[in-house]
Amino acid sequence: MDPFTLDTGATAWLLMSASLVLLMTPALALFYGGMVRARTVLNMMLMSFTAIAVGAIVWTVCGYSIAFGSDIGGIIGDPLSHLGLHGEDAESLLAGSGVPFLVAAGFQMTFAIIGAALISGAIADRVRLRTWVLFVAAWIPLCYAPLAHMVWGGGILSGSADSLAAWMFGTTGSGADAVAAVAPIDFAGGTVVHINAGMAGLVLALVVGPRLGFGTDAMKPHNLPLVMLGAALLWFGWFGFNAGSAGTADATAGLAWVTTTVATAAAALGWALVERIRDRHVTSLGVASGIVAGLVAITPAAAAVSPLGAIALGAVAGAVCALVVPLKHRVGIDDSLDVVGVHLTGGIVGTVLVGLLSVDTGLLYGHGAAQLVVQTVVAIAAIIVSGVVTLAIALVLRATVGWRITPAEERAGIDISRHAEAGYDLVGSLASRRDRRPVRIEPAPAPAPTAADRTPAPTGGDVR
Repeated sequence: MDPFTLDTGATAWLLMSASLVLLMTPALALFYGGMVRARTVLNMMLMSFTAIAVGAIVWTVCGYSIAFGSDIGGIIGDPLSHLGLHGEDAESLLAGSGVPFLVAAGFQMTFAIIGAALISGAIADRVRLRTWVLFVAAWIPLCYAPLAHMVWGGGILSGSADSLAAWMFGTTGSGADAVAAVAPIDFAGGTVVHINAGMAGLVLALVVGPRLGFGTDAMKPHNLPLVMLGAALLWFGWFGFNAGSAGTADATAGLAWVTTTVATAAAALGWALVERIRDRHVTSLGVASGIVAGLVAITPAAAAVSPLGAIALGAVAGAVCALVVPLKHRVGIDDSLDVVGVHLTGGIVGTVLVGLLSVDTGLLYGHGAAQLVVQTVVAIAAIIVSGVVTLAIALVLRATVGWRITPAEERAGIDISRHAEAGYDLVGSLASRRDRRPVRIEPAPAPAPTAADRTPAPTGGDVR
């Protein structure tokens, strides 16, 4: 189809995919909400929902423009080029795609939202909601959008002729058609979303500090069925993330759908195997976490690996993440809900292993080590960018509005102390059950006997 004519099929595909990706953030709220203690479940879920509210507005105002505007120095897009998504009506097409500009911008909006929401799991139970809101409002335009530009918007970590990859391995083509001979592969956000969010989570965990009682008190998930439900919905929404990134319903989307499915399945089994060997039992939390680890790892590689390659990648990611997660207790970093262990680790595994497993450019397919080198360099660069920018934002917020709630509020539970409500009204529920208890009706006492009652009844003979 002519790329300058509306492609209704591709448009419908992206609208559906954007809706699926948007669903991932409420799904994350369920996943994270079940993993925290009962007294903080509402705050944890609010952090995801406020990420949607703030992220949608910030992305519309300036985020998309910074990510996909005209290149400035390979670092950011021109913030004024699409400020407020201005000048783009419902019929404006994204150049060369056949898809309305606003549809493409909306699809990318959902990526920014989930990327910010993922970070919240690293600082569960102990931060002020207002500080979190300010963090999301700053992190999307200052960290997420610039990294998205570097990788997807023609910046220094992309496959453009002016990129780091082109500097390392040269270019092909000439003039305006020149591109890096070995382009980085990040199909749907291994670096932009997961390494970025995972590194940001690590920085915030260090700046904010651990929860009261970390390392001594039991801080077990309070609702594992909620965690499993969240994992299921994340898996469902992730098809919009990966298959949707093909841009239309074609063979690439089909490959991404299949690789996403089998990599996730393999990661769940890989995590379970580690648990069985290490702990002598398999847990529902482990399988749910393995599912997310597999989804994270296949994200950058979904359209570059074969189904068998995806199985191998997923199995490795599930096992590696299962081994990394417990290390937080050894190093004393309170990554509350394993953002570092799953998203940073899984993002690195997926980004680097595509250099081995890419069918067209991977080392294991006989194409040399160039792709592996590029993937490793891009992963390291994403870690540095995210770490430095997030640290700056976090320190400014700590010095101004502050991150932590008070120790008394933390001990009481942030839901009651900060939001004046509870996720589970157990006292009210018990009272209601008492109110509904059936009333026992005692039989009325028998009347006192009369003189007639005391007269003996006749026996035999004439009975009238």
